[in-house]
Amino acid sequence: MEALNAMNNPIPSNLKSEAKKAAKILREFTEITSRNGPDKIIPAHVIAKAKGLAILSVIKAGFLVTARGGSGIVLARLPDGKWSAPSAIGIAGLGGGFEIGIEVSDLVIILNYDRAVEAFAKGGNLTLGGNFTVAVGPLGRFYCQDVRASDILFGDMPQPAQAEDLYEILNSFTEKYKNEEQRINERKEAREQRKAKDIPLRPSSRPKKPPASLQPNSDSQGNRNAHKLYPELPSYQDTVGSSSQPVQVTALYSFEGQQPGDLKFKAGDRITVISKTNSHFDWWEGRLQGQTGIFPANYVSLD
Repeated sequence: MEALNAMNNPIPSNLKSEAKKAAKILREFTEITSRNGPDKIIPAHVIAKAKGLAILSVIKAGFLVTARGGSGIVLARLPDGKWSAPSAIGIAGLGGGFEIGIEVSDLVIILNYDRAVEAFAKGGNLTLGGNFTVAVGPLGRFYCQDVRASDILFGDMPQPAQAEDLYEILNSFTEKYKNEEQRINERKEAREQRKAKDIPLRPSSRPKKPPASLQPNSDSQGNRNAHKLYPELPSYQDTVGSSSQPVQVTALYSFEGQQPGDLKFKAGDRITVISKTNSHFDWWEGRLQGQTGIFPANYVSLD
């Protein structure tokens, strides 16, 4: 709950005057002025996501014993996202302390939960802060008929034309919040697209060990593949012979690995290739700093 010192009329008035006063108070709480800096304004998304709002002016006066009184309106967010018609509220209460003079303050109470709105919808008296009471109800004016607060706040009463200015500023908060959300989503999507362009996709299929019936039985063949992570990978073409010079590649991107047996490296590392295929969209096997493992071939560049 926030408060600003102001000279809005705290005396109960008609619907048009109360709605106009509420619109003025909302502007004072949401626009940066000479009286309230950025640290004292209510962000648009707070109002846009609220379940309800109570907007009122309170006068405090007294000597030794302080009396409080005031008036305002309360609105609720309906299931379709629109705001209900305003219900009148009045404030009265007593407080202690050595105070002399008169002070008029504006209050905007954010109702973030359905049960808070329901408390206002019950009508009657509602205690706030322990030292003053809010009387909820039409108070003999507003709609020129006997209507309950629950009927107003739950949408049985249409939005009155006299409160057009109030609904205009309330709807502006919702629109601003939607625009902010859209900009955030657009920036997030742009970052994802840039990231997708900068880092290539990893190969979706991973090499697996062949069935036991297909594994080589000869000792010489077994010895030749003893140093390999996956002996005789079916999808691999062993282009690195024992008599040829070791093939080295340069890492273009960092690879943290996905499973045990993956070869981790950083961009710029030099990797010795043990076995590879003819496709850069496959998994190759290599060695780096004494570690052996497989890695996505499109993360490296052949020298």
